[in-house]
Amino acid sequence: MATPIVFASYPEANLFKFPPHSDPQPIPPPHFDYLFTIPENWYSAALDPKVPITVAAVYAVTAKALNAYNKSTGKKPWAVSKTKAFHAFVVLHNIFLAVYSAWTWFGMLRALQGTIVSPNGPSGWAATIDSFCKMNGPAGLRNAQTYNLESGTWGSLSGIEGSPSREQSGRLWNNGLAFYGWLFYISKFYEVFDTLIILAKGKFSSTLQTYHHAGAMMAMWAGMRYMSAPIWIFVFFNSAIHSLMYTYYTVTAFNIRVPTLVKRSLTSLQISQFIIGASAAMVHSFISYLVPVQVAGAGLKYQKVDCIDTTGQTFAIWLNVSYLAPLTYLFMSFFVASYLRRSKAEVVRGKTDRRRSNVALAEKASWDAARGLEREMYGESNEGVIIEDSDESSGSHPDGAKRKN
Repeated sequence: MATPIVFASYPEANLFKFPPHSDPQPIPPPHFDYLFTIPENWYSAALDPKVPITVAAVYAVTAKALNAYNKSTGKKPWAVSKTKAFHAFVVLHNIFLAVYSAWTWFGMLRALQGTIVSPNGPSGWAATIDSFCKMNGPAGLRNAQTYNLESGTWGSLSGIEGSPSREQSGRLWNNGLAFYGWLFYISKFYEVFDTLIILAKGKFSSTLQTYHHAGAMMAMWAGMRYMSAPIWIFVFFNSAIHSLMYTYYTVTAFNIRVPTLVKRSLTSLQISQFIIGASAAMVHSFISYLVPVQVAGAGLKYQKVDCIDTTGQTFAIWLNVSYLAPLTYLFMSFFVASYLRRSKAEVVRGKTDRRRSNVALAEKASWDAARGLEREMYGESNEGVIIEDSDESSGSHPDGAKRKN
């Protein structure tokens, strides 16, 4: 028997529908293997679209209003920002987000380890892709339970009918994504304190920063609400990077100097997740694979299965891609400008092909682009910039770390 294959194909046109179909409803996480149980009414209520829309709108309006206030006071720090209590809050804020993010990353790592099938098995890459794409049902290439929009029912190629069991392990949703992903979505509301801390220090919150926080709320909401496969990428990689970032912010709050290489690496990781995450999410819409199915009277047949099969999953993917597109565009613009500038400078100095290769120029341009994007995101205050050249001053995060003068 031939090994099932994976191939690229165009998504069906009927998957691109706005607003997306409301079904299937998100399935709350199971009650096994977790520290606590999320109440089902909380779980469903938080995924009502009015929640992220309202919070994002209030956040954006508040940030704009406080920017105006800080401008009217000549960027004078608020009285509360000079207190020991404020500094203690900021340190605890960073420690909490560092520990929480690391916990989320580890939980998702365990979920992936217990879910993703090795391509070395009898079903090859088809089984691996199936374990990434299909969120519900028992493990096994033919056992994934998917929702049929036309009939309004759940089913599988192996004949399993009815809604997916919340107690069935083997697929990524029950194995951890439903639990850790929902909490990660909720954490995006809490992260707006980053902006409030900056504002309390008398600084401005840039439009791009507001867009970043509000967009993250909507992107996570869509992925969890519609159980869209690529949302695991956001949860897994973003939590890993946040655990490192907030650890860095905690250290710098105590004026401990961090090596430049560490700062550059962190910033590169921050920006890389935008480009890699958007690309990986988009690819899901174009992946299909063949699954062997036993047909009565006809023997073994191969049936095409698309990675994405509902309008909600499609909507979530392209909302995430659209959200990340401006950030990616800005990064690439800064990169090209820096690369051309540095290349021209090397030619003028007569060092072309001697002192620095094209790879080295590209690496340096990437650091410049990352710095430029963060400065755009955090405005003229340079808050949040975490890389520096040896001959340039560093920035700081709103954790109280001092900038060099």
